[in-house]
Amino acid sequence: MRLSPQINGGPNSPDRFCRFEIVDKAKDQSEGTVAKGRATCPFPDCGRVIDGDEVKAQAQAGDMGEQLFAVVYKERVVSKTKTGREREKWVRGYRAPRSEDEVQDKVQQALDEKLPEWEALDVVPNERFPEDGNDTRPIQYGMPLWRDLFSPRQLLCHGTSVEVFRELYEQEKEKPGFSEATKAAFGYLALAIDKCIDWNSKQCTWELSKLRMAHTFHVHGFPLKWSFAEMAPLITGIGYDWVLEATAKSLAELIDLARPDVQAKKTRKGQQQVQLPTTENYTPPSITVTCNSADSLDHLDDQSVDVVVMDPPYYNNVMYAELSDFFYVWLKRTAGHIYPEYFRRPLTDKENEAVANPAKFKGEKGAGALANEDYRERMAAIFAECRRVLKFDGIMTLMFTHKATGAWDALTKGLMEAGFIITASWPINTEAEGSMHIKDKSAANSTIFLVCRPRPERSDDDEVLFWEDLEPRVRSAVRSRIQDFQAAGIKGVDLYLSSFGPALEEFSGHWPIQRGQPKAKTSNGKGKALDAPFDPYATSPEDALDAARREVKNWRMEQLTTIQRQAELDPLTEWFVLAWDAFQAPRFPYDEALRLARVVGLDMDRDIIGTVAEKKTSDVIIWDSETRAAKGSLGATDGSRAMLDALHHAAYIARTKTLAAAREMLAKTGVDQDPAFLKSMSAVLEVLPPSEAFVGFAPADAVLPAAGDFEALEKLRHLAFGEKVYRPRQLSLWEAGE
Repeated sequence: MRLSPQINGGPNSPDRFCRFEIVDKAKDQSEGTVAKGRATCPFPDCGRVIDGDEVKAQAQAGDMGEQLFAVVYKERVVSKTKTGREREKWVRGYRAPRSEDEVQDKVQQALDEKLPEWEALDVVPNERFPEDGNDTRPIQYGMPLWRDLFSPRQLLCHGTSVEVFRELYEQEKEKPGFSEATKAAFGYLALAIDKCIDWNSKQCTWELSKLRMAHTFHVHGFPLKWSFAEMAPLITGIGYDWVLEATAKSLAELIDLARPDVQAKKTRKGQQQVQLPTTENYTPPSITVTCNSADSLDHLDDQSVDVVVMDPPYYNNVMYAELSDFFYVWLKRTAGHIYPEYFRRPLTDKENEAVANPAKFKGEKGAGALANEDYRERMAAIFAECRRVLKFDGIMTLMFTHKATGAWDALTKGLMEAGFIITASWPINTEAEGSMHIKDKSAANSTIFLVCRPRPERSDDDEVLFWEDLEPRVRSAVRSRIQDFQAAGIKGVDLYLSSFGPALEEFSGHWPIQRGQPKAKTSNGKGKALDAPFDPYATSPEDALDAARREVKNWRMEQLTTIQRQAELDPLTEWFVLAWDAFQAPRFPYDEALRLARVVGLDMDRDIIGTVAEKKTSDVIIWDSETRAAKGSLGATDGSRAMLDALHHAAYIARTKTLAAAREMLAKTGVDQDPAFLKSMSAVLEVLPPSEAFVGFAPADAVLPAAGDFEALEKLRHLAFGEKVYRPRQLSLWEAGE
């Protein structure tokens, strides 16, 4: 089922409700978030604009409701094969709501009858949504309590689940022979109920591309879902049937890992059934599961562990504890009655979480820098404890993915301070192409696996290097691996991330490292000097990562043009090409744009922002030719500032006038004879997204403007420069994939 929020049409018509569409969104476009935006009523006799603040005010006043507007169903269809046999299949269909579907009043009445008792018995969450977290959108849109994230139908369903769970548990506890196994079974049942809650909240949506529901955390946050999907939990095969089967499947997989002699089989009804081992003398492996903090492994002796495998928190990428509250408030009402020692807090512990959480430092100067240092210190304490319990010949494997160099710097600095060196690294593709966490974003698909070992004690005979001596070795280490990474299909931002591994391998082997010559003090990219004490002779992992970026940049620029003449790209064009090549999207983090600017020798705010891109919140958005023309930032037609200006002038004229007019403009300025222009055209055509005319399908909405530039420039190349600039190699790759 799908529902859509409604909102009052405005103060001038308090009795009319208007379903509306969102425009001018500042972020989370796919989720319809109103940030600094507004809503427009689509009714032809209305058309009023409702300001975003008005939307929130009405939502907080309780005027945001839901309206059922579609029902999803499956219909049994029987057809005949050529041999006369009957073939059965189930076909998904959609229909408008009927009168018998509109049972909101009955649901609300039943909920109103149950709520007083449930509140008295603490069956449903009464905790307030935290006001001091990073994401307070539920509060802004009239959902101050955790239970407000559920529609009346969903809340009635989940409250009943908790009520029945407790009744069953109390009954079983009174029976003779109540065992730890039965107690554990109720723990798994609590997890199944929580899975149902995850898939049945007002944060769930309908995935049009897959024609199915998406669960609450298909994105790592709480954006308001202007249309959401409701599960029908009592239908055979879905709802409770599905979550119980999925939980049982996961349990069977864990049993298979822990007890390879035990096989889990499915019954004819699809349920998991465990078959006990027949070998009487089998001794199962010793497995201990603890809930200790990773910086306090006091149950383990020194040098007692052979291998540590860690998937550490990814810096500021996900605020795990803040998201976990969604599950915690329900789990403590089910599993909390079985294992109360794990559910003593009102909400999850945010204070001791190893993430770079700026919300912990609200109101303090430099909250972001403080969050970064807090993360580094916490990870260093965790690594130090791992170093203590790991044997001298032991090994630790880390998996880490983050585009921001600062995240890598904080993690690896803590790693080396704890006494580890990095001895190997491997990029592994770990994100599905359709993942909602990376879809249409400048996100990484790969996770970098770092193999670490305890650092041997240094002797007086060990070679001592300064950074000036080590940097060429770092670049050489990257160059020796980057071709293999690219040949393995690693591209875009992942190619830069992959280079971090070999760079850190070389760097960590010589840590700590000093400079022979002092380094000039830099700013934090916002025009203010860094507040941390500055040591001009110190180095950090960030130095190695910057060297790796420069080496990848040089490598990619060698690959991105077929023009062999002695010509170099100017810095602005080079930045534009590298940005599209790395991120393959017009929008990406400002910090990463800043690092690319430093690689090519540009000042981000002076040379790039307002010229070829704009800054929006913490991101940068690259402009296409039409946007630059509208903003008056195209520069000279002769490319005297940057050849990108000449290319964008040509693309704009070709898109708005004719190819002939664009060719004439280039000939008039004489730039069409400049080898630097030809090389720039070759490189730009290799990185811009191709249009539908060349690949047969429409690109994503976010890249459509850039695809328009590609189409104009490729047609212009074919018309006027076919003998000087070869056809983009990326088109051959698209054709090969058809």
